[in-house]
Amino acid sequence: MPRHTLAQAAQLLHSKQVSAVELAQDYLNAIQEHNPALNAYVHLDAEKTLAEARAADQRIAQGNAHALTGVPIAYKDIFCQQGWHSSCCSKILDNFISPYTATVVQNLLNCGMVTLGRTNMDEFAMGSANETSFYGACKNPWHTAHTPGGSSGGSAAAVAARLAPAALGSDTGGSIRQPASHCGITGLKPTYGIVSRFGMVAYASSFDQAGPMAQTAEDCALLLNAMASSDPRDSTSLEREAEDYTRQLNQPLKGLKVGLPKEYFGSGLDEGVANALQNIITLLQEQGAETVEVSLPQTELSIPAYYVLASAEASTNLSRYDGVRYGHRAAEFTDLEDMYSRSRAEGFGSEVKRRIMIGTYVLSHGYYDAYYLKAQKLRRLVADDFQTAFQSCDVILAPNAPTAAPLSGSVQSDPVKAYLSDIFTVSVNLAGLPALSLPAGFDAAGLPVGAQLIGNYFSEAKLLGAAHQIQLHSSWHQNAPG
Repeated sequence: MPRHTLAQAAQLLHSKQVSAVELAQDYLNAIQEHNPALNAYVHLDAEKTLAEARAADQRIAQGNAHALTGVPIAYKDIFCQQGWHSSCCSKILDNFISPYTATVVQNLLNCGMVTLGRTNMDEFAMGSANETSFYGACKNPWHTAHTPGGSSGGSAAAVAARLAPAALGSDTGGSIRQPASHCGITGLKPTYGIVSRFGMVAYASSFDQAGPMAQTAEDCALLLNAMASSDPRDSTSLEREAEDYTRQLNQPLKGLKVGLPKEYFGSGLDEGVANALQNIITLLQEQGAETVEVSLPQTELSIPAYYVLASAEASTNLSRYDGVRYGHRAAEFTDLEDMYSRSRAEGFGSEVKRRIMIGTYVLSHGYYDAYYLKAQKLRRLVADDFQTAFQSCDVILAPNAPTAAPLSGSVQSDPVKAYLSDIFTVSVNLAGLPALSLPAGFDAAGLPVGAQLIGNYFSEAKLLGAAHQIQLHSSWHQNAPG
């Protein structure tokens, strides 16, 4: 089985020790062997993958290759790519073949990266365990009785199991960082707006952000260099000059001020998670970083604010699935309204229906001011808390989740418990900040645990540099299941 980091795969390709076709075929063989037990991939097309690999080999031979040309990558099933299934792991889009390509995918294709396939996810990115997928649950490669986290669980599982050197995920309330933590890989949620959302199927438009998932912070930095761009087709895309996100990878940790939010280190934290965080704190201090206590007092209100706002946006975004233009249409109906109702009832899963109903309720007459408007005010308070904290620190260290990966089936049986598991991640999305999860150790059961580094706006290079330095002085990221 191939076990290359993205940077290692790129070096092998450009030194011509391996061809793009050979590398892609190695991963396709590994996927064929191991994916049935994990269900990390839901759509594969070996013919398209190998055609892209042959084109990459031609670019390398002609001497006009990008640093990432020929490197394989997997995409969460939320990203559209022309000619590929793009179903959001929902029955309602099960027959949808995309006629266009997401900007972030096109950016990577322009670099010559090779598509391995579409990875499993919670339906429409709604879930924290990758168990709401129409194609069945994804399994954690470290222990298949446990979830990989969600909603980008398939991408995290594929990278952890070495079925891809890297993958794209999307993060609405922690959906890159939490599965990265549960699967022992590195995942970055960038500042809202620096990566285009065009062609990424919308769940909650003011929260959704695409990001890289890979074995190392260095890999994520290389990917973000290629991913980030302004896009006139995305009204929320920021017009910024291109920057090199690898520029601080060699910046020592000495002098870095790391904030420890007192609200994040309370009694609800599992012992294994607390120990993993202490691993990072000790390493930071040994390398000359300074830790300071900070406060994020609105933390406990971030969950209700997030689920009111995200559900409201979901109810609006998902109204486009009506059975008329594309997607699933009920076979039997009496009139237009009945067709809408039956198509949606048959096409959406229970968690998606739950969030649509919550969102429609909070936007309805008489409840808008009581719920939606108050949640928007809370969102501003959460963002202000972070700005106050960053006056006394450079980055913030936090858990990603209260526990390591839970047992399969334990999350979906209690939706409220599932929502509360996002307590350490959703505030970052409310504020639109960048945050990164990196491996930090293992709990008593041998399950990986990640630590979260949160930065101020546009501080991705600083976060990636700090994470890279941690990984230079540790080996947790080098472990692989099996």
